[in-house]
Amino acid sequence: MTRALITNDDGIASPGLYALAHAAIDAGLDVVIAAPAEEASGSSAAITGTNTIAVTGHTDASTIKVEKRELVEVPGVAAYSVRAAPGLIALLAAHGAFGDPPDLVLSGINRGANLGRVILHSGTVGAALTGGVNDARGLAVSLDVGLNPEAHHWETAAGVVGDILAVLLEHPAGTVFNLNVPNVPPGGVIEVREATLAPFGIVQTTMTEPVEGDVRLTVRELPDVPLPGSDAALLEAGYATITNVVAVQQSGVAVFAGRRGDRAELHVSGAP
Repeated sequence: MTRALITNDDGIASPGLYALAHAAIDAGLDVVIAAPAEEASGSSAAITGTNTIAVTGHTDASTIKVEKRELVEVPGVAAYSVRAAPGLIALLAAHGAFGDPPDLVLSGINRGANLGRVILHSGTVGAALTGGVNDARGLAVSLDVGLNPEAHHWETAAGVVGDILAVLLEHPAGTVFNLNVPNVPPGGVIEVREATLAPFGIVQTTMTEPVEGDVRLTVRELPDVPLPGSDAALLEAGYATITNVVAVQQSGVAVFAGRRGDRAELHVSGAP
């Protein structure tokens, strides 16, 4: 049976996490839940823990608090609250911390869209990418709730996940998808469209007027029309969007391409 890790960056108490777990269970997957004890939004693929404890006599070792949980929202499923960022949780899972290593890392359902190149900073996407570089398939799932939602339609995103899982499993290990779903009632999603990454998402973090000793950040919606065909544009038009994103790997362009002799080296100034 295909094994799936369910994680997120909104924390172990997020209803989006439970909705994603149920989607995986309904798809016949062997599910284990391991999520941050506290919110870890914006943690990217960080492998940091909170309240880590150094191991006596080992300068290069530390322990991370892991608490086994019984989630009434997902009965009968092994669940763990971990004092760590989701990227580290995905890495721990790959090394067998929560049982057999997962074949799938399903991350979400995030409270808010993860769009454009700024997905680099997303803990939701970071966990999926960490799964990808550790030979699992990854899926980051986000619900476009905006800044002031009247309701969260987790069940809509979960339903789309059920359709996408079959597609993901057709791809080789290491594949990572980024899925965004409109916050509409079930049946309201037009279709899933493959999308490019927008230069930015639909909101942007900016700095407000500086104050002595402080830097203040705020989030604002972007007024510009999104790039046609991008995830931001298609999501705004009512489509769910899917993008095949690449985990860290070397570029196909050589660093010293076109230099004298086209050699894969550079003489250091001052060296003999």
